[in-house]
Amino acid sequence: PARYFDTKTTEPISFFLSSLEELLSWQPDGNDEFNVSAVPLAKRQPPLHSKRPRTLVCHDMRGGYLEDRFIQGSATRNPYVFYHWRYIDIFIYFSHHTVTIPPVCWTNAAHRNGVPVLGTFITEWTDGERLCEAFLAGGEEAYRAVSEQLARIAQHYRFDGWLVNLENTLSAAAVGNLPPFLRHLTAQVHSAVPGGLVIWYDSILQSGTLKWQNELNEENRVFFDACDGLFTNYNWKEEHLERTRALAGPRNTDVYVGIDVFARGDVIGGGFDTDKSLRLIRQHGLSAAIFAPGWVYEHLGEENFLHNENKFWALLAEYLPTHNICTLPLATSFSLGMGTSRFLAGKEEEAGPWYDLSAQEIQPLYLERKGKLSTSCWLQDAWCGGSSLRVQGTIPAGEEHVAIRLFSLQMPAPPKVFLTLLYKLEGSHPDEFAVSLELTTSDSGTCHEGNVTSLPEPNGRHHPRFLPAPPPSLAKLLAACDRSSHGWTSRCYELELQDCSLRDLSLLVSRQQPSLQELPFTCLLGEVRVLDAASAAAAPPQVQSLAASQLWWQ
Repeated sequence: PARYFDTKTTEPISFFLSSLEELLSWQPDGNDEFNVSAVPLAKRQPPLHSKRPRTLVCHDMRGGYLEDRFIQGSATRNPYVFYHWRYIDIFIYFSHHTVTIPPVCWTNAAHRNGVPVLGTFITEWTDGERLCEAFLAGGEEAYRAVSEQLARIAQHYRFDGWLVNLENTLSAAAVGNLPPFLRHLTAQVHSAVPGGLVIWYDSILQSGTLKWQNELNEENRVFFDACDGLFTNYNWKEEHLERTRALAGPRNTDVYVGIDVFARGDVIGGGFDTDKSLRLIRQHGLSAAIFAPGWVYEHLGEENFLHNENKFWALLAEYLPTHNICTLPLATSFSLGMGTSRFLAGKEEEAGPWYDLSAQEIQPLYLERKGKLSTSCWLQDAWCGGSSLRVQGTIPAGEEHVAIRLFSLQMPAPPKVFLTLLYKLEGSHPDEFAVSLELTTSDSGTCHEGNVTSLPEPNGRHHPRFLPAPPPSLAKLLAACDRSSHGWTSRCYELELQDCSLRDLSLLVSRQQPSLQELPFTCLLGEVRVLDAASAAAAPPQVQSLAASQLWWQ
């Protein structure tokens, strides 16, 4: 069927629904199993419902369902990717189709990095009016059928809820049923999807008039009260934020103040001035909704995209609280889910562009300290996948080393941790510096390395012990300890801890010789793993009940 398979190539594709009839007649179909997310939402700290202001990204690019619709990837050159997951809380996939089901590759990539994904339910213009009359102006049976279907769709495809965006006038009968519809939809989504969300877009007043308010006020709070949050329009000024903060009360972080990165209309700042808008929003303790950050790709072009993307998010980083990983194992090869080649074990397996966000790995923090330090994606060389993490910087004169934070962690440390690192030294002085891993812990009062008689580490910084050969139980998992392959060096380490909490995983870059001159360095990271020794030794689960269907022999 054309809905599920590309008519030219027969490849499975992600799809949307275009009408109320399609929504109400939707049911799970054997052909749509490709569209079910295979990656559960990873836990992270602090959780979404904590009281700190959140950051939502609403992705709207050229109508949606571009190369990202190919579930098994495509040979796209210079595709758009998003990878600053550590800095955001919620990802919305937006298009102008009535029911926008997020392409499964986005849900997989976001979930792997702990970010929930929402689809969009939108009505617009006179067609939208007709659609809303059909399900809202009648009895509760009609709107309950719609909310039940939307909740079933999110549950079936394993994404996390909906943005509801009704951008047309409503009759008195229809607007009267809107709050109960939102309450019912929110309750249905909460029961069908653990941690599910319903967010309302600031468009309609309680009278049914279409009039964007750019704030939470008495005209639209009835809809805010009926769901999990309000996404405001973009043309606000500081007085709108003050009034919103006052009216929201304890739900201040459930108001997502809209920032249009394309800066359309009368806005404070977009583009590379988006930080001006974000700063004001944070000063008032509100959450932010960053709309169309694909501006970086669409407006500045595809060629220098990764450089410009890092620049864009670095300018916002001060106002984006980051998220901590709270479960082990942590393992990543930093792949973006795209590349100009495919690499395996440090060797180029296949040249040519590819794009598959489902293959994106856990993404680190991306740091930018003017001239002193930066981490970026490197497509020219990789250990596994399509890219590695390039770390560049300078060890200042008179200092022995610098630490570059890769991940924030928040979890009790297991008694014994194994770490692995794959790296390649680059630049003009590769023999003048060395790299290793550093783990920091908090609550250093109780925390000890090794046995209880050893002294606590100052400021909780631990340098795991180099492991020349892995223990026999882990020989298979850590097979590459201390051997080089295609220019990559592999290292394994172990660390024993008692009563500690893990806080940061950093790359430590050290001088080989003391010197009073600053030392520039460049290093590629191909893979990092942090493993709980106890569970790493256990046998991995076996694949069961494997079945193949729809075989076509060529």
